[in-house]
Amino acid sequence: MEGAVLFTGLGIAVLAIALLFFFISRYRRCPSDRILVIYGKTGEGSGKCVAGGAAFVWPVIQDYEYLDLSPISIDVDLQNALSKQNIRVNVPSRFTVAISNEPGVMNNAAERLLGKTTQEIKDIAKDIIFGQLRLVVAMMDIEEINADRDKFLANVSNNVGNELRKIGLTLINVNITDIEDDSGYIQALGKEAAAHAINEAKKTVAEKNRDGAIGEANAMKDQRIKTAEANALAVEGENSAGIVIAQSDALRKEKEAEASKIAFSAEKVQHAKALEDAYLAEKLAEIARAQKEKATKEADVIVESEIAKRKVEIEAEAVAEKFRREAKGEADAIVMMKEAEAKGLFEILRKQAEGFDQIIKATDNNTRDAVLMLIADKLPELVKTQVEAIKNIKFDKVVVWENGGNSEKGGNTASFLANMYKAVPPMTELFNMAGLELPSYLGEK
Repeated sequence: MEGAVLFTGLGIAVLAIALLFFFISRYRRCPSDRILVIYGKTGEGSGKCVAGGAAFVWPVIQDYEYLDLSPISIDVDLQNALSKQNIRVNVPSRFTVAISNEPGVMNNAAERLLGKTTQEIKDIAKDIIFGQLRLVVAMMDIEEINADRDKFLANVSNNVGNELRKIGLTLINVNITDIEDDSGYIQALGKEAAAHAINEAKKTVAEKNRDGAIGEANAMKDQRIKTAEANALAVEGENSAGIVIAQSDALRKEKEAEASKIAFSAEKVQHAKALEDAYLAEKLAEIARAQKEKATKEADVIVESEIAKRKVEIEAEAVAEKFRREAKGEADAIVMMKEAEAKGLFEILRKQAEGFDQIIKATDNNTRDAVLMLIADKLPELVKTQVEAIKNIKFDKVVVWENGGNSEKGGNTASFLANMYKAVPPMTELFNMAGLELPSYLGEK
């Protein structure tokens, strides 16, 4: 029995491992240079494309293939293409294309290129490129094709690229090697351009030679002028230097005379200033003496004022201390009075608690009967309160309209008065609203 169980468990384990390896073998990873195309029952149209990822391929209902993303180089030797001017031209070129991995475009590749060889894909792309290249040449002039190569390449890329996307390809590069025509028109345009360039070069050389001769003459003229100006400036400089020397001598003598005059005047000024300083020092000494006497008198007055001020402050502090002590005494009295009131209230509550305890003991510890006894003691006050609730109600006029009908309970007027009487809460309901129940010997509802 144990051997059978062991054999069964071993079989289940082997089956589980086999299933695991089977599912692992159906999990396909897509390299970065390929597109994984899963076809069959995918729920996504004709196929599911995975670029740079992985996916599980169900057995029986699904299968898979890869599309290569490697670039494909195509030589396109277009001959006798008719241009806009009805001149036939030859446009040898090289196109580089590849299967696109853009969403949507790679679905086109899966639908139209899956299972085809690289040569078959190259042939399909070549046919499309031939047709679109002829169309672009037919829309442009020879001069425009030859002179504006960027525009020509842009038109080729736009037309060819849009058509290649329809089959899932993308255009990577376009290289036009040369453009020729059998009639020699492009060659003539080249010769014309060369002749024009040569003429422009000769013209430029002649202009430069002319400019050189003029420049040489101008340089010689400028040299002679500059030499004459330099000689004149030299003579003028010598004359100016003699004048400056003479002026310097006269100025020196004048300065020496002024210096002697200033020295004599300075001596007299210094003597006068010494006398003025002596007079000023004596005056300042008298002012200082007067200010000292004034400060002495002011100090005496200030000391007396400070003494009087301090006296007033001491008296004020004494009065404030008196008031503080009186206020403290009143506060202490109030505290003692409140403490006495609290003690009295505590004694009242304690006595009430002892009385309530005695009532409970009298009712054999029945708290409900004890509460009813307390309420019975307050019954007159409750009845008085109930009467007070309606005694001040005044009716100026009561008008009762009825149709004269009678009932077993009386007429409408009698019913009105009865209902108004019932509006006053009976004693039993008053106790019920308080959460209590009267004993049966005090009446029922």
